[in-house]
Order: sequence, then C-alpha cells, then structure tokens
Amino acid sequence: MAESRSVSGVKYTSAGADYFEKRSLKRAAGIWGLWGLGIAAVISGDFSGWNFGLAASGWGGMVVAFVIVVIMYFGMLFSIGEMSASMPHTGGAYSFARAAMGPWGGFITGLAETIEYVATTGVIVYFSAGYANGITSALFAFELPTWVWWIILYVVFIALNTAGAAISFRFAVIVSILSIAILVVFAIAALASGAWSTANLFDVAPDPGQSEFLPHGVLPILFVLPFAMWFFLGIEELPLAAEEAHDPARDIPKAGIVGMITLVVCGALVLVLNPGVNGSTALSTSGEPLLDGFRAILPEGLAAVLSAFALIGLLASLQGIMFAYGRNMYSLSRAGYYPKFLSLTGKRQTPWVALIVGAVVGFVALIVVDVLGGAAGTGGAIVLNIAVWGAVLAYLLQMVSFVILRSKLPNAKRPYVSPVGVPGAVIAGIIAAAIFIGLAFNPTFLPAIVAIFVVYVVMLVLFALFGRTQLVLSPEEEYALSKGEHGDPQVEGYDVMEKDVIK
Repeated sequence: MAESRSVSGVKYTSAGADYFEKRSLKRAAGIWGLWGLGIAAVISGDFSGWNFGLAASGWGGMVVAFVIVVIMYFGMLFSIGEMSASMPHTGGAYSFARAAMGPWGGFITGLAETIEYVATTGVIVYFSAGYANGITSALFAFELPTWVWWIILYVVFIALNTAGAAISFRFAVIVSILSIAILVVFAIAALASGAWSTANLFDVAPDPGQSEFLPHGVLPILFVLPFAMWFFLGIEELPLAAEEAHDPARDIPKAGIVGMITLVVCGALVLVLNPGVNGSTALSTSGEPLLDGFRAILPEGLAAVLSAFALIGLLASLQGIMFAYGRNMYSLSRAGYYPKFLSLTGKRQTPWVALIVGAVVGFVALIVVDVLGGAAGTGGAIVLNIAVWGAVLAYLLQMVSFVILRSKLPNAKRPYVSPVGVPGAVIAGIIAAAIFIGLAFNPTFLPAIVAIFVVYVVMLVLFALFGRTQLVLSPEEEYALSKGEHGDPQVEGYDVMEKDVIK
C-alpha cells in the first residue's frame, strides 16, 4: 500500500493499525444524558450575557430578538437533527459541511465551531469569576484576582471532562436540573416580592419620536440578536456526542427539540422577570444579572447564598461547552485538519489533549482582552461577540449544507427527517446571515470581527500549506467520499475505505 493519495484536492495518508484505537470514544449517553448536556451547555445564558442587549434596544427590542432567534434555533435543530441521524459520528458541523461542500467547506465550518466553543468557554469563565467574587465578597469578605478564578475554573473543569464520558453526562443532568430549580426559585421570589413592575421593563429612555417598547427604533433589534442568542447558544452541540450516544439517530434529534423547549421556557421567565425587578437600564451593564435580581428581592446574605447555587448554572455550561470544543477539536484532529496529537484520548477515552489546548487558548484570549481594557466592563461582551460570530457562521454554513445534501444525496439514509425541511433550513440560514451582517456593520463588535479574521487567515494558510496533505480517512471523511454509504463507524469500522482510496 502506498503512503498517500490525492482526492478532492487534498491528500489522504494511511492511518496505521492502531491510529483509531488511540482515539477511541465510549458510548455512555441516552436521551436524558444528551438533554442534560444540551441544557448544561446553554443554561448559563439565563444567568449572564443576554442583558447587555437591553441598553441598545430596550426591553421590547430584546423580546422581538428573542422570538426571532427562537425561530432560527428550531429551524436549525430540526435540520441538524436530520443530518446527525444520517452521520452518527463526532464531527457535527464539520462533518455536515464536509459531505456537502468538500474539505475546504468542512474545515471552514469546523473552525467556526472551534472559535464558537473555545470563546464561549472563555465567556462563561469570565462571568463565573464575577459571580464567584460577588459571592465570596458578600459571604466571606474577600475576593480573588479574576485571573486566579480563571485558572481554577479551567483546571477543575478540564479534570471533570477528562474523567470519563459517563461522569460528564451524569454531571450535566444533575447540574441542569439544579440550574432550572434556581431559575424557578428566582421566578417565584420575584413574583412574590412585589418588586416586579412593568415600569422597570420600559425604563430605557426613548429617543425623540420613539416608543417605550422600542426606545431606539427598529434597527437596534438587529444588533441585539447576538445577545438574545445567548439564551440558546450551545444547544446545537449535540451532534458532537454522536459516537458517545447509545442511539444517536433517534436520541440526538429528540434531545435537541426537548432541550430547546426547556430553554425557551427558562429564557422567557428570565427575560420577563429579571429586568422587571431590577430595571432594564440598571441590568444592561451587570456582569451578574441574576445575582442582582436576588439582591433586589432578598436580604444580602440570603441573596448571596442563593446566588452561590446560581453559580451552578454557569458551571453547568462550563462543563457542557468544554465537552463541545473538546469533541470538535478531536474530530478535526482525527481527520488531520488539526495536528493529530490533539485527538489522543487515553485510558478514559476522552480527548484530554484537545481539552487542555482549548483551555490554554481561551485563557490567553481572556488575558489579552483584559490587558487591552476588557476588565473595565466590556471584556465579557467582546469575547461573547467572538463566540456569537463564530456560531452564526457555523449555523449559516450548516443550513447551506442541509440544502445541498438534500439535493446532492437524495437517497442517503435519513433515520430522522426534518418536519420543516428545506424551507425551515432556509429561514434559519437567513436569520443567521442577518445576525452575521449585523455584527459586521456594528462598530461595537469590531474587535471580535478582527480577532476572528486574524484566526481564519492564519488557520487557512496553515491548512493550505500543511493540513490538506495530511488528512486521514476518519468516519466523517469516509461518509463524504462514499456519498453516504459509510455512515456508522462503530458498526462498519474506522478504516473500511483505506484499501480503496489509499493505494
């Protein structure tokens, strides 16, 4: 057998006898484990981040943005549910785009998800540190430098995510339920306290000629869509768990939709009650809005205690999003797009190298933002917008992939079929494109755009010079090259096509 062969503009090399054995994953999740993973990845959006949009559009603009992104996410989840059922391997967005648009399309889409999940982890670490200092200050009268909290959080959750998939899924379910319970407690307390008022919702001063509902007009709705996304960003990660799910074709689509319904209810409660207690203006600059909500309706000590539990929501997402960037980087590395050592899994069958490298990148990004002035209060928003821009690019490319695959592979096996079909994917793609454009033309988001542009230039050059000559026939690549004939690597094997392609 020869060393390599060029196919589709890239070069595949032989994986070797033990290549996939060193990169094995373990099936450990049913539908509720996947539901827990999806909720855990997202639930921190109810605790921090979304509120930064209130000043720009007022409460009414955030409500409109909320409805728009709900439509986008349902359309997207139905679409990726269909694609993940057809492609039950870890690649997720990269895999869908690879099958639809070739190696370059797969790499560009996969890199967008890497940026999304690594940056999202950084945002959650940023906000978690703020919550942690607020709690320790109130209860124990001390604070730590934020960078110390960042290190603590990254180290603890790398350890959790490398402990094994079963532990990760179990932890996700527990913390998701606890996080939802905290939101329910807040909702009951807010309504019972008498502090909630519609006047608080509409306290952003309107511009001349504008209404209290949309104090700055209609256009700012476009600019606050990224903040409304924070209620849901991450639920789309479930296809990355395909090789660790017992029945991915059935459970991933179902867990995604049930999870989305759960998140819509939670997000609506927070969007209505939190600014109704604190006031939209005051809440718009808060780094810990739910903590401020508890402070407004409860004695300081009790608020701090409940907020300690509220921190669980942020930590839940830290675990869930770390899982996502670990599997995303693992799949791209296993296929050779990223350096291959990133996909090593070790005895516990978790991608520990990718988890560490992603954490280091995220930590450095936080330090850079802090040094450049992010600590003054905008750091979380800057990194948040990096995450959102990576996300909407990945969303748009996935919806394009869905439409292409319906035409390109009409006879491919589809155990689950999207009930909204191509129209649903097109609508979701249009909304994602609108958010992408809104970010590009808003000068506030310029640092995020520049950061992503630099990352893409560097990574595309490296791929053109090195990566594209080192690809491996991973399950994602085999599905694409076989036009859907090879779907499940844990049934068919991991190197079934090597003898046909590399010869």
